[in-house]
Amino acid sequence: MSLVILLLFPVLGGCGREGSVPGSVGALTASAPSLEYSVGERSRALAKKTLTIGVKSDHPFMGFEDPVTGQRSGFDVEIAKMVAAYLGFASNEIEWKTVAPQVREISISKGDVDLYVGAYTINSERKKQVSFAGPYYLGGQDLLVEKGNRSIGGPKELRGRKVCTVTGSTPFQRIRKPEFGATVVSHDSYAHCVQDLIMNVVDAVTADDTILKGYAAQNQGRLRVLGRPFSEEPYGVGLGRRDAALRDAVNDALEHHVRNGNWLRAYQATLGRSGVPAPTPPPVQRY
Repeated sequence: MSLVILLLFPVLGGCGREGSVPGSVGALTASAPSLEYSVGERSRALAKKTLTIGVKSDHPFMGFEDPVTGQRSGFDVEIAKMVAAYLGFASNEIEWKTVAPQVREISISKGDVDLYVGAYTINSERKKQVSFAGPYYLGGQDLLVEKGNRSIGGPKELRGRKVCTVTGSTPFQRIRKPEFGATVVSHDSYAHCVQDLIMNVVDAVTADDTILKGYAAQNQGRLRVLGRPFSEEPYGVGLGRRDAALRDAVNDALEHHVRNGNWLRAYQATLGRSGVPAPTPPPVQRY
């Protein structure tokens, strides 16, 4: 049975109102190879008329939902659109669902979402509950500082400095280690930490570099990401453990969009607005 692939990849365009995350404008059309599956091999998700994709909603230029229009934007959203298009789903056939990090594995395992694309680090513990395609990005914990601050050049220069992060997060656990010597301030959101940084309450904010790049892009000219990550966070597309056909198709989609330049264009239109050049996409790890 043939699955006809229509590729309509919206690219983020011009700026919206000040302080907002720009939405998708324009479209880039490219060709993709058709996929062939027998009836027995076709994924349950691919047989549906709507693809449900779990994402985040509060990370500017990464995974963001405009509270007024409901429009989704960001690098993860663009990755999800590319994958969906390769699988044959038009933009109006995507159902977006905001999924809290605490229930990602449950939502995927129960089939509440077909895919989850939200700065989701691939690790051995999570592989016991869900499967992953990718990685599509190699992230890492980094530091966000005021643009003119040259006194902090990396994590080794945090001793005695106030550093903000989200309570209980992986960056929170790591930055509390004695080797850094930082005074840790924590809140329930990175937005609160960024506000502290702007108000000079703290010296730096620490999180995955993608989160920090988003806030740097949102506050252009005021903040910068150091670009010296001190962890490795390979982001993958989460999906059900038993859906090998879907995993293979998503891996194909990711490789295709790296080759044709769409991955780079998506980065430049979103996280690239932080001023940090695009990294090299990591090779897909099939298993």
